[in-house]
Amino acid sequence: MANTPNTELKGGLKSRHLTMMSIAGVIGAALFVGSGKQIALAGPAVILAYIGGGLLVILAMRMLGEMAVAQPDTGSFSTYADRAIGRWAGFTIGWLYWYFWALLMGWEAYVAGQILHGWFPMVPAWGYGLLVTVSLIVVNFLNVRNYGEFEFWFALIKVVAIVIFLIMGSLALVHVWPWGNANGWSHLTSQGFMPNGPKAVVVALLGVMFAFIGAEIVTVAAAESANPGREIIKTTRSVVWRICLFYVGSIFIVVCLVPYNAPALTDPTHGTYNVALDALGIPHAQLIVNFIVLTSVCSCFNSALYTASRMLYSLSKRGDAHHIMQITGRDTGTPYVGVLISSVFAFVAVWMMATSKMDVYDVLMQATGTIALFVYLAIACSQLRMRQRLQAQGVELKFKMWLFPWLTYLVIVCIIAALVTMVLEGTYRNEVLYTAILAAVIVTMGIVAQWRGIGTRRDEPANIEGSARLSENSA
Repeated sequence: MANTPNTELKGGLKSRHLTMMSIAGVIGAALFVGSGKQIALAGPAVILAYIGGGLLVILAMRMLGEMAVAQPDTGSFSTYADRAIGRWAGFTIGWLYWYFWALLMGWEAYVAGQILHGWFPMVPAWGYGLLVTVSLIVVNFLNVRNYGEFEFWFALIKVVAIVIFLIMGSLALVHVWPWGNANGWSHLTSQGFMPNGPKAVVVALLGVMFAFIGAEIVTVAAAESANPGREIIKTTRSVVWRICLFYVGSIFIVVCLVPYNAPALTDPTHGTYNVALDALGIPHAQLIVNFIVLTSVCSCFNSALYTASRMLYSLSKRGDAHHIMQITGRDTGTPYVGVLISSVFAFVAVWMMATSKMDVYDVLMQATGTIALFVYLAIACSQLRMRQRLQAQGVELKFKMWLFPWLTYLVIVCIIAALVTMVLEGTYRNEVLYTAILAAVIVTMGIVAQWRGIGTRRDEPANIEGSARLSENSA
Protein backbone atom coordinates (compact mmCIF):
# COMPACT_ATOMS: atom_id res chain seq x y z
CA MET A 1 0.00 0.00 0.00
CA ALA A 2 2.91 2.32 0.72
CA ASN A 3 3.94 2.17 -2.95
CA THR A 4 0.46 2.84 -4.30
CA PRO A 5 0.64 6.03 -6.38
CA ASN A 6 -1.44 8.97 -5.28
CA THR A 7 -4.26 9.88 -7.70
CA GLU A 8 -6.19 12.57 -5.82
CA LEU A 9 -6.08 16.33 -6.39
CA LYS A 10 -5.57 18.36 -3.22
CA GLY A 11 -7.16 21.62 -4.32
CA GLY A 12 -6.32 24.92 -2.69
CA LEU A 13 -7.61 27.58 -5.08
CA LYS A 14 -9.11 30.53 -3.23
CA SER A 15 -12.05 32.70 -4.20
CA ARG A 16 -9.81 35.60 -5.25
CA HIS A 17 -7.82 33.26 -7.51
CA LEU A 18 -10.96 32.10 -9.28
CA THR A 19 -12.35 35.62 -9.50
CA MET A 20 -9.24 36.96 -11.21
CA MET A 21 -8.95 33.87 -13.40
CA SER A 22 -12.54 34.33 -14.54
CA ILE A 23 -11.93 37.99 -15.33
CA ALA A 24 -8.75 37.30 -17.29
CA GLY A 25 -9.95 34.08 -18.90
CA VAL A 26 -11.13 35.89 -22.02
CA ILE A 27 -8.31 38.45 -22.11
CA GLY A 28 -5.38 37.40 -24.26
CA ALA A 29 -3.04 38.63 -26.95
CA ALA A 30 -5.97 38.37 -29.37
CA LEU A 31 -7.43 41.49 -27.76
CA PHE A 32 -4.23 43.52 -27.49
CA VAL A 33 -2.84 42.69 -30.95
CA GLY A 34 -5.07 40.43 -33.05
CA SER A 35 -8.26 42.49 -32.87
CA GLY A 36 -6.76 44.99 -35.35
CA LYS A 37 -7.31 42.51 -38.17
CA GLN A 38 -11.03 42.28 -37.38
CA ILE A 39 -11.34 46.07 -37.12
CA ALA A 40 -9.70 46.51 -40.54
CA LEU A 41 -12.06 43.91 -41.99
CA ALA A 42 -15.41 45.16 -40.68
CA GLY A 43 -14.73 48.78 -39.76
CA PRO A 44 -16.43 50.30 -36.71
CA ALA A 45 -19.22 47.73 -37.13
CA VAL A 46 -16.78 45.19 -35.67
CA ILE A 47 -18.43 46.16 -32.38
CA LEU A 48 -21.47 44.17 -33.55
CA ALA A 49 -19.23 41.17 -34.19
CA TYR A 50 -17.81 41.34 -30.67
CA ILE A 51 -21.29 41.73 -29.20
CA GLY A 52 -22.50 38.68 -31.17
CA GLY A 53 -19.51 36.55 -30.23
CA GLY A 54 -19.77 37.69 -26.61
CA LEU A 55 -23.45 36.78 -26.49
CA LEU A 56 -22.68 33.26 -27.68
CA VAL A 57 -20.05 32.86 -24.95
CA ILE A 58 -22.43 34.22 -22.30
CA LEU A 59 -25.10 31.67 -23.24
CA ALA A 60 -22.56 28.83 -23.42
CA MET A 61 -21.19 29.76 -20.00
CA ARG A 62 -24.70 29.86 -18.54
CA MET A 63 -25.36 26.34 -19.82
CA LEU A 64 -21.98 25.13 -18.60
CA GLY A 65 -22.59 26.78 -15.24
CA GLU A 66 -25.85 24.88 -14.83
CA MET A 67 -24.09 21.56 -15.32
CA ALA A 68 -20.98 22.50 -13.35
CA VAL A 69 -22.97 23.57 -10.29
CA ALA A 70 -24.83 20.27 -10.38
CA GLN A 71 -21.68 18.19 -10.91
CA PRO A 72 -18.34 19.99 -10.33
CA ASP A 73 -15.58 18.08 -12.12
CA THR A 74 -12.04 18.75 -13.36
CA GLY A 75 -13.13 17.44 -16.77
CA SER A 76 -15.94 20.01 -16.94
CA PHE A 77 -17.80 19.88 -20.29
CA SER A 78 -15.89 16.76 -21.41
CA THR A 79 -17.31 14.85 -18.45
CA TYR A 80 -20.80 16.23 -19.08
CA ALA A 81 -20.65 15.24 -22.77
CA ASP A 82 -19.61 11.75 -21.64
CA ARG A 83 -22.56 11.43 -19.28
CA ALA A 84 -25.22 13.19 -21.36
CA ILE A 85 -24.36 12.19 -24.94
CA GLY A 86 -22.08 9.18 -24.75
CA ARG A 87 -18.57 8.09 -24.05
CA TRP A 88 -17.43 8.87 -27.61
CA ALA A 89 -18.53 12.50 -27.18
CA GLY A 90 -16.67 13.03 -23.91
CA PHE A 91 -13.62 11.29 -25.35
CA THR A 92 -13.68 13.44 -28.50
CA ILE A 93 -14.26 16.86 -26.95
CA GLY A 94 -11.81 16.14 -24.13
CA TRP A 95 -8.97 15.25 -26.47
CA LEU A 96 -9.81 18.09 -28.88
CA TYR A 97 -9.70 20.55 -26.01
CA TRP A 98 -6.43 19.11 -24.74
CA TYR A 99 -4.94 19.39 -28.23
CA PHE A 100 -6.00 23.04 -28.47
CA TRP A 101 -4.35 24.12 -25.23
CA ALA A 102 -1.31 21.89 -25.62
CA LEU A 103 -0.65 23.26 -29.11
CA LEU A 104 -1.36 26.84 -28.03
CA MET A 105 1.40 26.62 -25.42
CA GLY A 106 3.96 26.25 -28.19
CA TRP A 107 2.68 29.37 -29.90
CA GLU A 108 2.75 31.33 -26.65
CA ALA A 109 6.35 30.22 -26.05
CA TYR A 110 7.21 31.46 -29.55
CA VAL A 111 5.63 34.88 -28.97
CA ALA A 112 7.30 35.25 -25.57
CA GLY A 113 10.65 34.31 -27.08
CA GLN A 114 10.31 36.88 -29.86
CA ILE A 115 9.44 39.69 -27.42
CA LEU A 116 12.28 38.88 -25.02
CA HIS A 117 14.76 38.51 -27.89
CA GLY A 118 13.72 41.96 -29.12
CA TRP A 119 14.57 43.40 -25.72
CA PHE A 120 17.72 41.38 -25.04
CA PRO A 121 19.12 40.11 -28.37
CA MET A 122 22.17 38.47 -26.82
CA VAL A 123 20.10 35.27 -26.33
CA PRO A 124 18.30 33.63 -29.30
CA ALA A 125 14.50 33.63 -29.30
CA TRP A 126 14.34 29.86 -28.89
CA GLY A 127 16.43 30.17 -25.70
CA TYR A 128 13.87 32.52 -24.18
CA GLY A 129 11.05 30.24 -25.36
CA LEU A 130 12.74 27.32 -23.59
CA LEU A 131 13.22 29.42 -20.44
CA VAL A 132 9.54 30.41 -20.33
CA THR A 133 8.45 26.82 -20.95
CA VAL A 134 10.60 25.30 -18.22
CA SER A 135 9.75 28.06 -15.71
CA LEU A 136 5.99 27.63 -16.10
CA ILE A 137 6.26 23.84 -16.00
CA VAL A 138 7.94 24.25 -12.60
CA VAL A 139 5.07 26.50 -11.47
CA ASN A 140 2.56 23.82 -12.47
CA PHE A 141 4.54 21.14 -10.60
CA LEU A 142 3.83 23.01 -7.35
CA ASN A 143 0.63 22.97 -5.35
CA VAL A 144 -2.35 24.35 -7.30
CA ARG A 145 -2.42 27.28 -4.87
CA ASN A 146 0.91 28.44 -6.33
CA TYR A 147 -0.56 28.26 -9.82
CA GLY A 148 -3.46 30.36 -8.55
CA GLU A 149 -1.07 32.98 -7.15
CA PHE A 150 0.91 33.27 -10.37
CA GLU A 151 -2.25 33.48 -12.44
CA PHE A 152 -3.72 36.05 -10.06
CA TRP A 153 -0.82 38.46 -10.58
CA PHE A 154 -0.54 37.78 -14.30
CA ALA A 155 -4.26 38.48 -14.65
CA LEU A 156 -4.09 41.56 -12.46
CA ILE A 157 -1.55 43.18 -14.78
CA LYS A 158 -3.84 42.61 -17.77
CA VAL A 159 -6.90 43.89 -15.97
CA VAL A 160 -5.14 47.02 -14.67
CA ALA A 161 -3.79 47.73 -18.17
CA ILE A 162 -7.26 47.53 -19.72
CA VAL A 163 -8.87 49.63 -16.99
CA ILE A 164 -6.23 52.36 -17.47
CA PHE A 165 -6.77 52.22 -21.24
CA LEU A 166 -10.54 52.52 -20.79
CA ILE A 167 -10.09 55.56 -18.55
CA MET A 168 -7.68 57.31 -20.94
CA GLY A 169 -9.83 56.46 -23.96
CA SER A 170 -13.00 57.69 -22.27
CA LEU A 171 -11.31 61.00 -21.44
CA ALA A 172 -10.29 61.34 -25.09
CA LEU A 173 -13.86 60.65 -26.25
CA VAL A 174 -15.17 63.61 -24.22
CA HIS A 175 -12.29 65.89 -25.34
CA VAL A 176 -10.63 65.97 -21.93
CA TRP A 177 -7.47 64.01 -22.77
CA PRO A 178 -4.69 66.63 -23.24
CA TRP A 179 -2.20 64.69 -25.41
CA GLY A 180 -2.12 63.07 -28.82
CA ASN A 181 -4.42 63.64 -31.76
CA ALA A 182 -7.26 61.28 -30.82
CA ASN A 183 -10.28 63.09 -29.45
CA GLY A 184 -14.01 62.61 -29.84
CA TRP A 185 -16.10 60.08 -31.74
CA SER A 186 -15.19 61.13 -35.27
CA HIS A 187 -13.86 57.81 -36.60
CA LEU A 188 -16.96 55.89 -35.51
CA THR A 189 -18.97 57.15 -38.50
CA SER A 190 -16.68 59.44 -40.57
CA GLN A 191 -16.01 56.71 -43.16
CA GLY A 192 -19.24 54.85 -42.56
CA PHE A 193 -20.16 52.60 -39.65
CA MET A 194 -20.21 49.53 -41.90
CA PRO A 195 -17.86 50.51 -44.74
CA ASN A 196 -17.34 46.99 -46.11
CA GLY A 197 -20.92 45.81 -45.80
CA PRO A 198 -22.67 43.22 -43.63
CA LYS A 199 -20.74 40.28 -45.10
CA ALA A 200 -17.52 41.67 -43.62
CA VAL A 201 -19.18 41.85 -40.20
CA VAL A 202 -20.22 38.19 -40.46
CA VAL A 203 -16.68 37.15 -41.39
CA ALA A 204 -15.32 39.24 -38.49
CA LEU A 205 -17.83 37.56 -36.17
CA LEU A 206 -16.42 34.17 -37.12
CA GLY A 207 -12.91 35.41 -36.34
CA VAL A 208 -13.99 37.02 -33.07
CA MET A 209 -15.40 33.74 -31.76
CA PHE A 210 -11.88 32.32 -31.52
CA ALA A 211 -10.81 35.13 -29.19
CA PHE A 212 -13.28 34.24 -26.46
CA ILE A 213 -12.19 30.68 -25.70
CA GLY A 214 -10.82 30.49 -22.16
CA ALA A 215 -13.86 31.70 -20.24
CA GLU A 216 -14.76 28.09 -19.48
CA ILE A 217 -11.46 27.40 -17.68
CA VAL A 218 -12.93 28.60 -14.40
CA THR A 219 -15.37 25.66 -14.30
CA VAL A 220 -12.37 23.32 -14.53
CA ALA A 221 -10.46 25.17 -11.81
CA ALA A 222 -13.47 25.55 -9.50
CA ALA A 223 -13.43 21.80 -8.87
CA GLU A 224 -10.21 22.40 -6.89
CA SER A 225 -11.73 25.07 -4.64
CA ALA A 226 -13.43 24.75 -1.26
CA ASN A 227 -16.95 25.51 -2.57
CA PRO A 228 -17.20 24.76 -6.31
CA GLY A 229 -20.94 25.45 -6.61
CA ARG A 230 -20.76 28.93 -5.11
CA GLU A 231 -17.67 29.92 -7.11
CA ILE A 232 -19.12 28.71 -10.40
CA ILE A 233 -22.36 30.63 -9.86
CA LYS A 234 -20.46 33.82 -9.02
CA THR A 235 -18.04 33.67 -11.93
CA THR A 236 -20.63 32.58 -14.48
CA ARG A 237 -22.87 35.49 -13.59
CA SER A 238 -19.96 37.92 -13.90
CA VAL A 239 -19.06 36.83 -17.45
CA VAL A 240 -21.63 39.28 -18.85
CA TRP A 241 -20.02 42.44 -17.54
CA ARG A 242 -16.50 41.09 -18.16
CA ILE A 243 -17.14 40.68 -21.87
CA CYS A 244 -19.05 43.96 -22.15
CA LEU A 245 -16.40 45.98 -20.33
CA PHE A 246 -13.12 44.48 -21.46
CA TYR A 247 -13.82 43.41 -25.02
CA VAL A 248 -16.72 45.47 -26.32
CA GLY A 249 -15.72 48.53 -24.28
CA SER A 250 -12.09 48.60 -25.35
CA ILE A 251 -12.85 47.84 -29.01
CA PHE A 252 -15.47 50.60 -29.01
CA ILE A 253 -12.85 53.10 -27.81
CA VAL A 254 -10.36 51.95 -30.44
CA VAL A 255 -12.77 52.36 -33.38
CA CYS A 256 -13.75 55.79 -32.10
CA LEU A 257 -10.18 57.05 -31.82
CA VAL A 258 -8.43 55.28 -34.71
CA PRO A 259 -9.49 55.07 -38.40
CA TYR A 260 -10.38 51.49 -39.25
CA ASN A 261 -8.10 51.53 -42.32
CA ALA A 262 -4.97 52.62 -40.43
CA PRO A 263 -2.21 50.37 -41.89
CA ALA A 264 -0.66 49.75 -38.48
CA LEU A 265 -3.79 47.90 -37.28
CA THR A 266 -2.90 44.89 -39.42
CA ASP A 267 0.85 45.18 -38.91
CA PRO A 268 1.92 42.28 -36.65
CA THR A 269 4.74 44.41 -35.24
CA HIS A 270 2.24 46.98 -33.93
CA GLY A 271 -1.23 45.78 -32.97
CA THR A 272 -4.46 47.33 -31.80
CA TYR A 273 -3.44 48.78 -28.46
CA ASN A 274 -0.14 50.08 -29.80
CA VAL A 275 -1.95 52.10 -32.50
CA ALA A 276 -4.47 53.44 -29.97
CA LEU A 277 -1.78 54.43 -27.46
CA ASP A 278 0.18 56.20 -30.21
CA ALA A 279 -2.96 58.16 -31.08
CA LEU A 280 -3.31 59.11 -27.42
CA GLY A 281 0.25 60.42 -27.39
CA ILE A 282 1.57 57.85 -24.92
CA PRO A 283 5.39 57.62 -25.15
CA HIS A 284 7.03 54.20 -25.59
CA ALA A 285 3.69 52.67 -26.59
CA GLN A 286 5.40 49.73 -28.31
CA LEU A 287 7.35 48.85 -25.15
CA ILE A 288 4.25 49.11 -22.97
CA VAL A 289 2.15 46.92 -25.26
CA ASN A 290 4.94 44.35 -25.60
CA PHE A 291 5.16 44.11 -21.81
CA ILE A 292 1.39 43.59 -21.56
CA VAL A 293 1.44 41.02 -24.37
CA LEU A 294 4.35 39.19 -22.73
CA THR A 295 2.36 39.03 -19.50
CA SER A 296 -0.68 37.82 -21.43
CA VAL A 297 1.14 35.04 -23.25
CA CYS A 298 2.78 33.85 -20.01
CA SER A 299 -0.63 33.90 -18.35
CA CYS A 300 -2.14 32.00 -21.26
CA PHE A 301 0.69 29.44 -21.22
CA ASN A 302 0.23 28.99 -17.47
CA SER A 303 -3.53 28.51 -17.79
CA ALA A 304 -3.16 26.29 -20.85
CA LEU A 305 -0.77 23.94 -19.05
CA TYR A 306 -3.02 23.81 -15.99
CA THR A 307 -6.15 23.16 -18.08
CA ALA A 308 -4.54 20.58 -20.37
CA SER A 309 -3.11 18.61 -17.44
CA ARG A 310 -6.48 18.57 -15.65
CA MET A 311 -8.23 17.45 -18.80
CA LEU A 312 -5.75 14.56 -19.11
CA TYR A 313 -6.36 13.77 -15.44
CA SER A 314 -10.12 13.64 -16.01
CA LEU A 315 -9.78 11.55 -19.19
CA SER A 316 -7.52 9.14 -17.33
CA LYS A 317 -10.01 8.86 -14.44
CA ARG A 318 -12.68 7.89 -16.97
CA GLY A 319 -10.44 5.36 -18.68
CA ASP A 320 -10.06 7.47 -21.84
CA ALA A 321 -6.34 8.13 -21.33
CA HIS A 322 -3.50 6.06 -19.88
CA HIS A 323 -3.82 5.59 -16.13
CA ILE A 324 -0.38 7.12 -15.56
CA MET A 325 -1.82 10.56 -16.35
CA GLN A 326 -3.87 10.61 -13.13
CA ILE A 327 -0.86 10.14 -10.86
CA THR A 328 -0.42 13.14 -8.57
CA GLY A 329 2.31 14.27 -6.21
CA ARG A 330 1.75 13.14 -2.64
CA ASP A 331 2.65 16.54 -1.23
CA THR A 332 1.34 18.82 -3.99
CA GLY A 333 -1.64 16.86 -5.35
CA THR A 334 -0.62 18.00 -8.84
CA PRO A 335 -0.94 15.59 -11.82
CA TYR A 336 2.73 16.03 -12.71
CA VAL A 337 2.73 13.34 -15.42
CA GLY A 338 -0.12 15.14 -17.17
CA VAL A 339 1.80 18.41 -16.86
CA LEU A 340 4.87 16.90 -18.57
CA ILE A 341 2.88 15.25 -21.36
CA SER A 342 0.85 18.40 -21.98
CA SER A 343 4.02 20.45 -22.45
CA VAL A 344 5.28 18.34 -25.35
CA PHE A 345 4.17 20.77 -28.07
CA ALA A 346 5.91 23.65 -26.31
CA PHE A 347 9.21 21.80 -26.61
CA VAL A 348 8.39 20.98 -30.24
CA ALA A 349 7.83 24.69 -30.87
CA VAL A 350 11.16 25.57 -29.23
CA TRP A 351 12.89 23.05 -31.49
CA MET A 352 11.15 24.52 -34.55
CA MET A 353 12.21 28.03 -33.46
CA ALA A 354 15.81 26.87 -33.25
CA THR A 355 15.65 25.22 -36.69
CA SER A 356 13.54 27.93 -38.41
CA LYS A 357 10.59 25.59 -39.06
CA MET A 358 7.77 27.48 -37.32
CA ASP A 359 5.83 27.59 -40.59
CA VAL A 360 5.10 23.89 -39.99
CA TYR A 361 3.67 24.80 -36.59
CA ASP A 362 1.32 27.27 -38.30
CA VAL A 363 -0.23 24.34 -40.18
CA LEU A 364 -0.78 22.47 -36.90
CA MET A 365 -2.41 25.57 -35.41
CA GLN A 366 -4.96 25.68 -38.23
CA ALA A 367 -6.45 22.46 -36.90
CA THR A 368 -7.39 24.33 -33.70
CA GLY A 369 -9.28 27.05 -35.57
CA THR A 370 -12.84 25.96 -34.80
CA ILE A 371 -12.33 23.91 -31.65
CA ALA A 372 -13.99 26.70 -29.66
CA LEU A 373 -17.19 26.23 -31.67
CA PHE A 374 -17.04 22.45 -31.22
CA VAL A 375 -16.67 22.98 -27.46
CA TYR A 376 -19.67 25.33 -27.31
CA LEU A 377 -21.71 22.89 -29.43
CA ALA A 378 -20.84 20.05 -27.05
CA ILE A 379 -21.81 22.21 -24.06
CA ALA A 380 -25.20 23.06 -25.60
CA CYS A 381 -26.04 19.48 -26.59
CA SER A 382 -24.92 18.15 -23.20
CA GLN A 383 -26.96 20.72 -21.28
CA LEU A 384 -30.03 19.99 -23.40
CA ARG A 385 -29.96 16.27 -22.66
CA MET A 386 -28.86 16.57 -19.04
CA ARG A 387 -31.61 19.07 -18.18
CA GLN A 388 -34.20 16.82 -19.81
CA ARG A 389 -33.04 13.92 -17.65
CA LEU A 390 -33.06 16.01 -14.49
CA GLN A 391 -36.54 17.32 -15.22
CA ALA A 392 -37.76 13.76 -15.78
CA GLN A 393 -36.33 12.85 -12.35
CA GLY A 394 -37.99 15.86 -10.71
CA VAL A 395 -34.67 17.42 -9.64
CA GLU A 396 -34.67 21.14 -8.83
CA LEU A 397 -31.53 22.93 -9.97
CA LYS A 398 -30.22 25.98 -8.14
CA PHE A 399 -28.61 27.51 -11.22
CA LYS A 400 -30.44 27.31 -14.55
CA MET A 401 -30.09 28.24 -18.19
CA TRP A 402 -32.41 31.04 -19.28
CA LEU A 403 -35.52 30.27 -21.40
CA PHE A 404 -34.80 26.56 -21.62
CA PRO A 405 -34.91 24.89 -24.10
CA TRP A 406 -35.33 27.65 -26.67
CA LEU A 407 -32.07 29.51 -26.05
CA THR A 408 -30.21 26.20 -26.00
CA TYR A 409 -31.67 25.31 -29.39
CA LEU A 410 -30.79 28.79 -30.65
CA VAL A 411 -27.15 28.34 -29.65
CA ILE A 412 -26.98 24.96 -31.39
CA VAL A 413 -28.49 26.38 -34.59
CA CYS A 414 -26.19 29.43 -34.54
CA ILE A 415 -23.05 27.33 -34.11
CA ILE A 416 -23.99 24.95 -36.92
CA ALA A 417 -24.87 27.94 -39.13
CA ALA A 418 -21.51 29.53 -38.32
CA LEU A 419 -19.61 26.38 -39.29
CA VAL A 420 -21.54 26.07 -42.56
CA THR A 421 -21.00 29.77 -43.33
CA MET A 422 -17.26 29.43 -42.69
CA VAL A 423 -17.04 26.62 -45.24
CA LEU A 424 -19.16 28.36 -47.88
CA GLU A 425 -17.67 31.84 -47.44
CA GLY A 426 -14.11 30.56 -47.62
CA THR A 427 -12.05 32.80 -45.31
CA TYR A 428 -11.90 30.19 -42.55
CA ARG A 429 -12.58 27.12 -44.70
CA ASN A 430 -9.23 25.48 -43.97
CA GLU A 431 -9.69 25.92 -40.21
CA VAL A 432 -13.09 24.21 -40.34
CA LEU A 433 -11.90 21.37 -42.57
CA TYR A 434 -8.68 20.68 -40.65
CA THR A 435 -10.48 20.74 -37.30
CA ALA A 436 -13.22 18.50 -38.72
CA ILE A 437 -10.64 15.98 -39.94
CA LEU A 438 -8.93 15.99 -36.54
CA ALA A 439 -12.31 15.60 -34.81
CA ALA A 440 -13.26 12.71 -37.13
CA VAL A 441 -10.06 10.87 -36.24
CA ILE A 442 -10.65 11.36 -32.51
CA VAL A 443 -14.35 10.41 -32.83
CA THR A 444 -13.30 7.16 -34.49
CA MET A 445 -10.88 6.48 -31.66
CA GLY A 446 -13.60 7.28 -29.12
CA ILE A 447 -16.12 4.94 -30.77
CA VAL A 448 -13.55 2.16 -30.82
CA ALA A 449 -12.77 2.79 -27.14
CA GLN A 450 -16.49 2.70 -26.28
CA TRP A 451 -17.06 -0.44 -28.36
CA ARG A 452 -14.17 -2.24 -26.70
CA GLY A 453 -15.28 -1.06 -23.26
CA ILE A 454 -11.82 0.13 -22.31
CA GLY A 455 -11.47 1.84 -18.93
CA THR A 456 -13.57 2.33 -15.83
CA ARG A 457 -15.74 5.09 -14.42
CA ARG A 458 -14.50 5.45 -10.88
CA ASP A 459 -15.15 9.19 -10.76
CA GLU A 460 -18.68 9.07 -12.17
CA PRO A 461 -21.53 9.49 -9.68
CA ALA A 462 -24.03 6.71 -9.28
CA ASN A 463 -26.71 8.83 -10.92
CA ILE A 464 -27.24 12.39 -12.08
CA GLU A 465 -30.02 13.04 -9.60
CA GLY A 466 -27.93 12.17 -6.56
CA SER A 467 -25.04 14.28 -7.74
CA ALA A 468 -27.29 17.23 -8.49
CA ARG A 469 -28.94 17.16 -5.08
CA LEU A 470 -25.62 16.85 -3.30
CA SER A 471 -24.10 19.81 -5.14
CA GLU A 472 -27.24 21.89 -4.67
CA ASN A 473 -27.02 21.47 -0.93
CA SER A 474 -23.31 22.35 -0.90
CA ALA A 475 -23.81 25.40 -3.14
